[in-house]
Amino acid sequence: MGIRRSAVVEAPVDEVFAWFSRRGAFTRLMAPWVPMRARTQAASLADGTTVIDLPAGLQWRARHDPDGFVAGRRFVDEVVAGGLRSLPAGLFPWRHVHEFEPVDDEHTRVIDEVATPAPERLLSEVIEFRYRRLAGDLAAHRRAAAAGLAPSTVAVTGASGLVGTDLVAFLRTGGHRVLSLVRGEPRDDDERRWDPVAPDPAALDGVDAVIHLAGASIAGRFTERHKEIVADSRIEPTRLLARAAADAGVPVFVGASAVGYYGRDRGDEVLTESSSGPGEPDFLADVVHRWEDAARDGAGGRTRVVAVRTGIVQTPSGGVLGLQLPLFRAGLGGRLGDGRQWQPWVGIDDLVDVYHRSLWDPTLSGPVNAVAPGVVRNADYTRALGRTLHRPTLLPVPAFGPALLLGREGADDLAFASQRVRPAVLEERGHPFRHPDLDGALRHLLGG
Repeated sequence: MGIRRSAVVEAPVDEVFAWFSRRGAFTRLMAPWVPMRARTQAASLADGTTVIDLPAGLQWRARHDPDGFVAGRRFVDEVVAGGLRSLPAGLFPWRHVHEFEPVDDEHTRVIDEVATPAPERLLSEVIEFRYRRLAGDLAAHRRAAAAGLAPSTVAVTGASGLVGTDLVAFLRTGGHRVLSLVRGEPRDDDERRWDPVAPDPAALDGVDAVIHLAGASIAGRFTERHKEIVADSRIEPTRLLARAAADAGVPVFVGASAVGYYGRDRGDEVLTESSSGPGEPDFLADVVHRWEDAARDGAGGRTRVVAVRTGIVQTPSGGVLGLQLPLFRAGLGGRLGDGRQWQPWVGIDDLVDVYHRSLWDPTLSGPVNAVAPGVVRNADYTRALGRTLHRPTLLPVPAFGPALLLGREGADDLAFASQRVRPAVLEERGHPFRHPDLDGALRHLLGG
């Protein structure tokens, strides 16, 4: 039993094989709806073992078969046991042959042949996801190279977070070196210590760009203490890190921001990067204003600063979608309140592309709305998610539900926020979105 699938991607065969051989490839290849996450990737496709975490503390160990390796054309992995944690999976028959055939100088046929008793439908969905993501990643890296981006060293805070995990893996598959800025002692040469209270510019020696993602989670009951933690984890640490980057001569500082900048409810007003903030800022709008100001003030005009105003990130690995999925899969999902609030969203791959573009496009400076062009109302979002999961969405969530979890202020600022945001800066530059419409994005991420 098994399956054989193939797809043609637009890149030379050597470029495609190099993508697979770099750190981060297996993280990018993990279908996000499957409960598997890469722990360590083998240093070579010719031999070694990639270790993947499974639920309940179990592991999947994929050993590369040296006899099946052909440089630039073929590699093989098969499941093996290596200790008690990997024993159950190690008994499961699995042999995966990856082949790469040049179609012409600019195209490669990627072939997957898997010998296993696993259901063909499940395997097909996972492999098709891999082809889509591979093609999108390769296209993004080629655009950057055409614009002049050479292999670079990028320092990232929050590298193990929801966005950071995919972003770091993506950058590494493009041949870039990523340095994780960590608060504890570095464990290897790919980590450097970052003290949010007093960042040392020496930690940024040799760095070409800083991407700052770190900050306490906004989700939670909006008590005074919670709001203090949210603000304190963002504003001053951002100012100090941007100053350290400027002092170290780093040319680019890309900071996370949020569409909360525009306020909790602007009605049907179309909001672009040139739109002002709300007349009377709510808590999140105030924090985001101060957050962006801190990055700009810290850099002092010596470093190009980009503020990535992010919408609701779509990935089943966490965030809002990750929280909603159990309820929707049980057939208990529904719109929030009347469902008329605008819900600016962005797929995780498109968000990664926005951060990537911020590194190589010198015309990006200041705020950039990282949202899909197809903004929808909450009721439309709810129906789209139900369609993807083949579940009904008949039960509206009453207003008091989110208020019980977040408090009244938190519910207004998060669950019932309404912002009709448009990615004007990206659209003006002809930026290609991988998933501009919601149905396509959800099918890509959830295996629909």
